[in-house]
Amino acid sequence: MNILISFILGTLFSIGLSVSGMVNPDKVLGYLDFFGKWDPSLVFVMGGGVTLNIVLFHFILKRRTPLLDPDFSVPTNKTVDKKLILGSALFGIGWGIGGVCPGPGLANLFLLDSGVIAFLISMIIGMLLFKFLERKL
Repeated sequence: MNILISFILGTLFSIGLSVSGMVNPDKVLGYLDFFGKWDPSLVFVMGGGVTLNIVLFHFILKRRTPLLDPDFSVPTNKTVDKKLILGSALFGIGWGIGGVCPGPGLANLFLLDSGVIAFLISMIIGMLLFKFLERKL
């Protein structure tokens, strides 16, 4: 049952990304081009998502348990370390260069575009490489 619900929610998220234009790398790169042809429309997409999250998160955490899981999985680590800074920087650089991050990359997979497929393969290789290096170091 949880797999079906996860699939439905993932599909809803994908549709939201598509409708908002966040799956279009040109739209994302236009948002990041502050000194060129800046496209501020994604501010409303992100602002709407963050605002809704802030409002609903307060009420959701007042429940004893989530609707679909026995426990909440709220991160407790508040440490800002080298891994967090480096990972954030790498993510931001990749997003800024390519205009795609994991969510929109997966949402665009159905297009069977070679660039999207290359992005997703590279993303998976990067995650596997990190796990390998983390175990070795």
